[in-house]
Amino acid sequence: MTDYFQEMGWRELQDGEQPDHFLHLARLLMDYNIYDDNFTGEWPRLPPPASKEIVNKLPDISIDTTDKNCPICLKTFEIGEKAKKMPCEHIFHPVCILTWLEKTNSCPFCRHELPTDDETYEAFKKEKKRAVQRKEDLEVLHNSMFS
Repeated sequence: MTDYFQEMGWRELQDGEQPDHFLHLARLLMDYNIYDDNFTGEWPRLPPPASKEIVNKLPDISIDTTDKNCPICLKTFEIGEKAKKMPCEHIFHPVCILTWLEKTNSCPFCRHELPTDDETYEAFKKEKKRAVQRKEDLEVLHNSMFS
């Protein structure tokens, strides 16, 4: 079983290293929900672009019907036309989706998020997910004690 530092990907300070006091202050604000109250707990800027590796691995498909259209440009697909398929099963013109994913990491139709190359954003998503899990765990604990 891993300890807290291994789980978070942290290490102990080496000789001569100083702690990042701003990190401690940010952690304190987040632990006491002061950060969430003042800053709505959201990523402070637009999400980063999708990971280049993930974008390159998006499968190409060939369109076999004329009743589908690209959710970005709204043009109807031609039979036999090439398209890109997202993990959420939505399909787009390659130029449309590749241009979109250069700016943000989510599907323009359903907002399914792809991984990014931005370590800070990925850590933010992981921490947000852990906060939700902690809240659910506390609710389960409370219900088990008082029901």
